[in-house]
Amino acid sequence: MGSFSLYELSFAYFCGTKNLSMMLLQYWMSANETNSATNYLPIALQLLFAGGFVALMILISSWMGPKRDTSDKLENFASGIETHGDARSPMAIKYFLVAILFVLFDVEVIFFYPYAVNFKSLGWAGFGEVVLFVAFFLVGFIYIIKKGALQWED
Repeated sequence: MGSFSLYELSFAYFCGTKNLSMMLLQYWMSANETNSATNYLPIALQLLFAGGFVALMILISSWMGPKRDTSDKLENFASGIETHGDARSPMAIKYFLVAILFVLFDVEVIFFYPYAVNFKSLGWAGFGEVVLFVAFFLVGFIYIIKKGALQWED
């Protein structure tokens, strides 16, 4: 069985070929053959070539590149600011807590968008569900305030 291009099929249709149904059958059967593993060989070769090229360039640059390690080159770069102290100094957990709370309450706002788009079709049942949604977050916000998570002692 041969496979036919779309051009050949359209030509056969316009010329009135009687074997058009046979050509269509062969075309659709060959379309199933195009989804075989051999069709992915060019992609695999391209990925292998790209990976090999990257590895080769890294090896060549490490082999041919300059190797002058000085104390200035080995020092950590911090945007041109002189470093002082240890980079591993402890940080207050409040910064992380506020960041997590911001993300939590910011994501809450995202869930209002579908309601805002469909509020007419949702009716009073949708309004009640949104009020319940806000109430859950309000209870969480009150809990955070009672625990003192947003108070700064430093």
